[in-house]
Amino acid sequence: MAPLHAAGLHLGNARMTRPSGLVKASSTVLELPSNELIIPKYCESVNQTRRRPTRTVKIGSVNVGSKHKIALQTMTTTDTNDVQATVDQVKKCADAGADMVRITVQGKREARACFKIREQLLKDNYDTPLVADIHFQPTVAMMVSECFQKIRVNPGNYADGRKTFEEINYDDPQQFEDERAFIEETFTPLVLKCKELGTAMRIGTNHGSLSARILSFYGDTPKGMVASAFEFAEVCRKHDYHNFLFSMKASNPLVMVQAYRLLAEEMYTLNWDYPLHLGVTGGYLAGEGEDGRMKSAIGIGALLMDGLGDTIRVSLTEDPEYEMDPCQRLANIGTTADSEGWGVEPFEEITRDTHSFGRRIGELPVQVETDGEYDYRALLHRDGTVYSVVTLDDLKQPELLYSKLGCKLAVGMPFKDIATSDCIIMPKLPPADASEARKALKRLQEVTVHVLSPISELAANPLPGAVAMVPLKQAIAGVTLPQGCFRIAVVVDGTESADEIKAIKGLDTPLVLLNTVAGASRVHSSRRVFEILSRNEINTPVLHYIQYDSSAVKDEIVMNTGSWVGGLLVDGLGDGAVVEAPSMDLESVRLMTFGLLQGSRMRNIKTEYVSCPSCGRTLFNLQEVTDQIRTKTGHLPGVAIAVMGCIVNGPGEMADADFGYVGGAPGKIDLYVGKEVVRRSIPNEEACDQLVELIKEHGRWVEPEVKEEESVLVAA
Repeated sequence: MAPLHAAGLHLGNARMTRPSGLVKASSTVLELPSNELIIPKYCESVNQTRRRPTRTVKIGSVNVGSKHKIALQTMTTTDTNDVQATVDQVKKCADAGADMVRITVQGKREARACFKIREQLLKDNYDTPLVADIHFQPTVAMMVSECFQKIRVNPGNYADGRKTFEEINYDDPQQFEDERAFIEETFTPLVLKCKELGTAMRIGTNHGSLSARILSFYGDTPKGMVASAFEFAEVCRKHDYHNFLFSMKASNPLVMVQAYRLLAEEMYTLNWDYPLHLGVTGGYLAGEGEDGRMKSAIGIGALLMDGLGDTIRVSLTEDPEYEMDPCQRLANIGTTADSEGWGVEPFEEITRDTHSFGRRIGELPVQVETDGEYDYRALLHRDGTVYSVVTLDDLKQPELLYSKLGCKLAVGMPFKDIATSDCIIMPKLPPADASEARKALKRLQEVTVHVLSPISELAANPLPGAVAMVPLKQAIAGVTLPQGCFRIAVVVDGTESADEIKAIKGLDTPLVLLNTVAGASRVHSSRRVFEILSRNEINTPVLHYIQYDSSAVKDEIVMNTGSWVGGLLVDGLGDGAVVEAPSMDLESVRLMTFGLLQGSRMRNIKTEYVSCPSCGRTLFNLQEVTDQIRTKTGHLPGVAIAVMGCIVNGPGEMADADFGYVGGAPGKIDLYVGKEVVRRSIPNEEACDQLVELIKEHGRWVEPEVKEEESVLVAA
């Protein structure tokens, strides 16, 4: 097999952090190209959505690639040995819109069941392509390749065996090459068989299951994910087998996006054109399915807006057929953006870094003498800001409004809490004689939940202490502040000239609201705005302001917001968000917006969960157990807990978690702290309580807050 550097990869002395005590093999290490531009080519265009051209991969009756529609996938959760249950679930998924269905194949017994599953489906007139999910078992892959249309292999464990975190010192680079030879020897028989049978393959790297060998070179990084996949791809290419595609999954959307971009970048360099399967690993708890949808939208949507992705899966800890609706919504976003050519006029982009995440840090407001009694430092939060849009109807029940904004209540008075909206926007203000409504706003202002409103509204209906929202062009021309108004927030719609955007530097404004003009591509027009701001060293914080009309449904709002706003936040472009969605409850919008920030690795307001989406390997009832864990631990912001049904991805996903709950054997649970298993073989019925004990032992536990009894907050 040709070594990676012979294939044209950017290799040499890697500049990266590795586990201490490790010695790199310089001749085999993936290195990013040196380039004057920070952004090498990873997609067809950074200013317009254009689908990356790929070859066609045939998966049974389904063609995958840029000349075909984005294919939808899901995965069964049944025991593969239960043939009828698996057949029934595949049929449900196909009826819901799945173009192909993946089934876990743990061993020879399951492989034999796969023949029966395929046979029964054909008898029932279902020719939906089936994908075998293979870990650790080359022999099993050989068996099932005869009846399934695609084999998914995980480079992290196909040849290297069970997941470990052993540090390997490669003092002799030849040792690394010798191990590559073993990978080729193990993998080649499957390649030859798939080529003979016309069976497709997915080389699917998981951030959570990189081999000890790869970890020793690259650490837990996107570079390691790409290098791992390319070792297997080189074996395929050596034998003139090209009916395969790649995936680079991670539970962290930022890592996932970086890995896919790096993969695409390297394929552009090598002139490779293999399709991409997109997915964010982890279901994120059935009880909080919105989080799973949001994180998938952030990761998958960001890539689709760059024209990357030919088949997708939205992983949820729910029955698999329920993955199809969000999956189709994301596919529609990518397809529409490509077919309609969403974008802006070309502009040179040199400041965004696609190789590493570095959040743009806006300058927080400082108090000045002219602010009087109002503390405007609370307009923004250092970890990410959330505003809520409030209507006159919302003001009719002040205590209900305070609650929906996330305030604590004490004898009817609001106080800020960890998940309180930082400020509110009021498109319309109550008249001066609406004393109760004005009192409610005054109480919010007193706890630094400030009110923003259009300058025209404030001019007609002044509200002391309110912040005036002023369009940029109007602010440049000069404005007279309404009575009692001391601060302005500049509103930018993305159509402004570069000179107009540069003028923000000279304006006395604590923040910019980026509300792109209707019909414009939010991702591309916002990139242009941030490029101009960055080049001119303008550090004014920018909040993304996205508006929906009353016809938009919740799932549409979640998926679009994740794709368009999350697709910018994964590049560190933005300091927060405002979502205006009249069809959704105010509290739901607030929590969704906080979920957007938490999914983008910004502000944490609750426990972070990473949960596998369940499959036939799962060793406990994932939906029931995750709900129990969430009930007991959901009040621990800053704590990350991984809930994994089996060992395949379990230990690796601990990289993103403080504590782990992993199925070790039927009826038994292993508990982790970081990547280290600290308690083994705990009976299922005791494991949740022992997880709580473990959190307490490590000083991360706080008792749930006892809420004082409040008035009944219901609409009259």
